[in-house]
Amino acid sequence: MSWDFTEDAAFMALCDAFKESGESSAMEFLANGEGAFHFQELTQNAAGEGVDLSENEDLEDFQQEVIETLEDMCS
Repeated sequence: MSWDFTEDAAFMALCDAFKESGESSAMEFLANGEGAFHFQELTQNAAGEGVDLSENEDLEDFQQEVIETLEDMCS
């Protein structure tokens, strides 16, 4: 993927919300209301940047990359 989502405002908000949540698992955080909201916004921004997430596998790969990045950068 050529788009650096870590510079996107939605990812920054997701990162901040993850830090504030006290949740240790990014996967669990994305499964709840606030995390899911920010992730949805991030996927919409990805589409706006030309990233095709229409295939389930591509969306799952993107979600996994976001989870790993959240745990590395934002915990």
